[in-house]
Amino acid sequence: MAFESKIKTIEWTDNISRMIDQRILPYEFKTVDVKTADEMYTAIKDMIVRGAPAIGIAGAHGVSLAAIELSKKINEKSVFLNELQKKAEYLKSSRPTAVNLMWGVDKQMKLARSISGSISDIAESLKENGIKLENEDIEINKKMGDFGAEVVPKGAAILTHCNAGALATVGYGTALGVIRSAYAKDPTIKVFADETRPRQQGARLTTWELTQDGIPTTLITDGMCSYFMSKGMIDMVVVGADRIAANGDTANKIGTFTVAIAAKYHNIPFYIAAPLSTIDISIQSGKEIPIEERSHEEVTHINGDWICAKDVNIINPGFDVTPNELITGIITEKGILKPDFKTSIFNAFKNN
Repeated sequence: MAFESKIKTIEWTDNISRMIDQRILPYEFKTVDVKTADEMYTAIKDMIVRGAPAIGIAGAHGVSLAAIELSKKINEKSVFLNELQKKAEYLKSSRPTAVNLMWGVDKQMKLARSISGSISDIAESLKENGIKLENEDIEINKKMGDFGAEVVPKGAAILTHCNAGALATVGYGTALGVIRSAYAKDPTIKVFADETRPRQQGARLTTWELTQDGIPTTLITDGMCSYFMSKGMIDMVVVGADRIAANGDTANKIGTFTVAIAAKYHNIPFYIAAPLSTIDISIQSGKEIPIEERSHEEVTHINGDWICAKDVNIINPGFDVTPNELITGIITEKGILKPDFKTSIFNAFKNN
């Protein structure tokens, strides 16, 4: 049985992409209407929408918006497709680490070039396909949740890092989807969510989601995971992913690698929950994953206020890469992939 989350992060309606503004949660809940491809670039870049699967759908919607715009001023199909490709590349540049963005945009462009009809036919098909991908995302997450729930011990305390929930997807979630499905079967399950500096997605978003659904949740700071693991208070870790290499190396929000090391030391299972669209089989290891460097202000400020000396040096990578040897399994919509990941990932795509 699937736990029904009420959250719909992004949705195509009336030729706009409507999304929850995640920058202001949990202080305020509001949606933003994105009406152009340029607005979508900004929405992704500024993290109005965030989370790899949600960004993938945002990218698909962005191509639809670009097609609508271009169809109003271009009559020649070849020119239209070339301009659409430029918009597609622009959208992909907004967040370089999350491969789902490239996946969503490229899916749309492949469709656009395959349509033999008119420009208006292309624009309409892109809108329909964007909605299809949007609806499929929720079903994929529920499948992942059900597979993941099978490895959750009864009464488990689950640690999660960052936000890989309904807010990181169209709905339901990847890592939090596993938690939702497990909780539906066993309401004695509880969650530890770390704050996830510097943008506090764990504190702001994960705790908001889980408390909305009535799932018992404890917030801890990023440096506390080893303490609670050493006390026997964490039974497993489940996190999401922004890009997974062909060997299972996984890029996720900065700090994930630290949690994985602590879990390995304490013999605690460490799972990744991500759809196959997050696996990039074109790269062989995590060394090839581009790591986004984000604004220094994310580190120096909280809610617009300085929290440090103003002349201090700042480095702010948005992600780190967890080596495959620290990962117990990768929970996908096709089942749980186990080491050796090169083989299990290859087989998952072969049968996809």
